[in-house]
Amino acid sequence: MFVDYAKIIIQSGKGGDGAATFRREKYVAAGGPDGGDGGKGGDIYFEVDPDSNTLIDFRYTKRFKAQNGENGSGNRCFGKSGEDLTVKVPKGTIVKDAETGKVIVDMSEDGQRELILKGGRGGKGNVHFATSTRQAPHFAIDGEKGKEKEIILELKLLADVGLIGFPNVGKSTILSKVTSATPKIADYHFTTIDPNLGVVKTEYGDSFVLADIPGIIEGASSGVGLGIQFLRHVERTRLLLHVIDIAGTEGRDPVDDFNKINEELKKYSEKLAGRKQIIVANKADSMQNEENYKELEKLAKEKGLEIFKISAVTGSGLKELFNHVAEEIKKLPKEDIVEPEERMVYTLEEEEEPFTIIRNNDEFTVEGPAIDRLMARVNTEDSESLAYLQRMLKKLGIDDALRKKGVKEGDTVNILDWVFEWYD
Repeated sequence: MFVDYAKIIIQSGKGGDGAATFRREKYVAAGGPDGGDGGKGGDIYFEVDPDSNTLIDFRYTKRFKAQNGENGSGNRCFGKSGEDLTVKVPKGTIVKDAETGKVIVDMSEDGQRELILKGGRGGKGNVHFATSTRQAPHFAIDGEKGKEKEIILELKLLADVGLIGFPNVGKSTILSKVTSATPKIADYHFTTIDPNLGVVKTEYGDSFVLADIPGIIEGASSGVGLGIQFLRHVERTRLLLHVIDIAGTEGRDPVDDFNKINEELKKYSEKLAGRKQIIVANKADSMQNEENYKELEKLAKEKGLEIFKISAVTGSGLKELFNHVAEEIKKLPKEDIVEPEERMVYTLEEEEEPFTIIRNNDEFTVEGPAIDRLMARVNTEDSESLAYLQRMLKKLGIDDALRKKGVKEGDTVNILDWVFEWYD
């Protein structure tokens, strides 16, 4: 089964907590703090898997979590860092942020490996907080929590040439004739429901990848049928072979078909609509009305496009067409059709506001990620730890922010579960 879309959740590891312990040995009357640091949480990486060509595995596994860091312990023992997690994806996978829709990274290079989500930092043990005046700190820093993100994976085929056109115009037959691919072929609509790839090898030794894209219908750019799923695979191709039924099967008009398909391409992507096209007039063996081909030939001349008359069934014209395609491919540069808006690596510092202050008369509430991290370090039952809290509130700019909000002596300040009376 070919699967080209998946939505998953990734979660980096939590950092281990620092330890608040003291040296306890025989004959040592006043052992100092010896709490070790917690280990770092595991990161999330994405890596190109050369042996995979579908996202089917992600239909059954939806959540990926890196290992947590271990807690620190006494005797200055550091906790072990959590193991990183590598998520393997097929070449050609676009990784997107599900919330914003932004492209995080395009996994299209052999051996490519990208850091996507950083693990939480390990907490500091109390050994770090000993000073000449504070020789027995009773607090340590907890490790940072891991971060969770919902991610969209989209697989876009990496083909040089794409076969486009309405259903049942002979694209799959062309692919089967010129490559070793064996697509399902029959005389009814949407025989091809999954894209098919094949390698074309010409008589002159040239080779390129050809993709049979399932038939596009009107409204495809708006998601009618499976339109957008199909169109995403055309984005990377450098050359489009626009296959048109000149036999007029089912009463179709070749010129009208050409215009409708190109309108869908334009609605989906202006860049895609500007991709080089060659018109492939197929089913010449069963053509009853020569006028159909003449009208299409006239359109090609007006648009400045090349046109080849072929019969996929008999093989007539295929050699000439694909020898020409091989030469055209050499002239067209390779490019990344989908480029990331920005290269993003998610970290725990990405929040827009480290803290916010809400005022309700003479009561002020301070909250936010910076506050959560700070309060995880504080033992409110310990005077030294509270002194550390006061210094950090000032360092983070919370004191100044409260003054700007109008705090005055005697007002109440709430910081998580801790409530105190403000004084200058």
